[in-house]
Amino acid sequence: MKRVVTVQEALTKIPVTSEVTVKGWVRTFRNNQFIALNDGSTIHNIQCVVDFENTPESLLKRITTGAAIEVFGVLAESQGKGQNVEIQAKNVIVHGDSDPDKYPMQPKKHSLEFLRENAHLRIRTNAFGAIMRLRSSLAFAVHQYFNQKGFFYVNTPIITGSDAEGAGEMFRVSTLPLNNAPLKEDGTINFKEDFFGKETNLTVSGQLEAETYAMGLSKVYTFGPTFRAENSNTSRHLAEFWMIEPEVAYNDLDANMDLAEDFIKYVIGYVVEKHEDDLKFLEQRLLEEEKSKPQSERSEMTLLEKLNFVLQNNFKRVSYTEAIDILKNSKPNKNKKFQFLIDEWGADLQSEHERYLVEKHFKCPVILFDYPANIKAFYMRLNEDGKTVRAMDILFPGIGEIVGGSQREERYDVLVEKMKALGIDEEELWWYLDTRKFGTCVHSGFGLGFERLVLFVTGMTNIRDVIPYPRTPQNAEF
Repeated sequence: MKRVVTVQEALTKIPVTSEVTVKGWVRTFRNNQFIALNDGSTIHNIQCVVDFENTPESLLKRITTGAAIEVFGVLAESQGKGQNVEIQAKNVIVHGDSDPDKYPMQPKKHSLEFLRENAHLRIRTNAFGAIMRLRSSLAFAVHQYFNQKGFFYVNTPIITGSDAEGAGEMFRVSTLPLNNAPLKEDGTINFKEDFFGKETNLTVSGQLEAETYAMGLSKVYTFGPTFRAENSNTSRHLAEFWMIEPEVAYNDLDANMDLAEDFIKYVIGYVVEKHEDDLKFLEQRLLEEEKSKPQSERSEMTLLEKLNFVLQNNFKRVSYTEAIDILKNSKPNKNKKFQFLIDEWGADLQSEHERYLVEKHFKCPVILFDYPANIKAFYMRLNEDGKTVRAMDILFPGIGEIVGGSQREERYDVLVEKMKALGIDEEELWWYLDTRKFGTCVHSGFGLGFERLVLFVTGMTNIRDVIPYPRTPQNAEF
């Protein structure tokens, strides 16, 4: 029986002289003899040596870059440089031809923009193979962490009638005809005739529903797709992305910060341990990119240094008020080097401020807490001072905010007053308010944008390059 193995297994686990079969895609074919084969299991190719003198010319012509092939042969010590073993091919089967003149993923460096235009094929490049292997392992580590900590995985609705963030930037879900929607007497759309009998949208967060489940299961988390109709064409925004959102009953803000720090260190540590080759490749790629930048714009840390910076440092906990004082008196602020100058308490911090605190002032990851109430969401617990809330953000080097969370407002009367002040309809969130009437308790949670995490771990600079098919304004291709 022909033993079918992955390229990774052939390179690392299978004894020399074993007969093996590998299946994958041709990266290069040199001199009618040397096939570089990759199946996605590793950043490395395996060399397959063809006996071209005894192989039909018609078959050799079909072994082109991009072709899907199967190789049966003997694993042997490599005679060439760059690999320890190779396969001495006894038989090659071509399953799917590739037009060598039209195949876009030629063995050369392509721009990221070109690869986005060919997102259906970019996974066959080294860079995107590495990125997506890391993304997969990060997702596995997320579930493994919460499972080990006794959390329950909850699937919150993708279609919702509420706006968890109060931002209003939501995608409407409707079956009403666009050109002839039923109207009420006042001329507005009559959503009672829609599929769900009310106005519904794609969710921006599963947090509110997760909170209700924490009130029965104690420790829950969601990990699913979320959507924001923000018309923002930047390297940091997507219209469709994935969110990780744990909610824990009886956790106060301090316990919430402990959980977030422990969680982030676990998932990053997992991929650092499991994906050394992929991370080294991406680190080298990043170093090559840095050479083209002015010295002032180059990163002070390599990719692995940045990841270890998070793993090896305790996260510094700093109040928003203390952070504002630091920023107001900083050299970049006094010398007007910040794009957004810090003049007074209450300012909404920008990425440049967050990175200054992490990279220049404290030189470690930072957790800011107790933000002004008027720049944070309605569900965050109001402090006794009446002007700040029990919010927290985790700040990382190179990226700024990566986690946002809070102790939730569990007091019914206070929550109702906050909703009234912000014009949030109590009837729309009656079920959320119910959890404050029946068996309420202190509880906390946080949200982590999964793509933001993948961006940090891979060292990529555009969030469109860490999700298989990015959804952005004017772009829903593939």
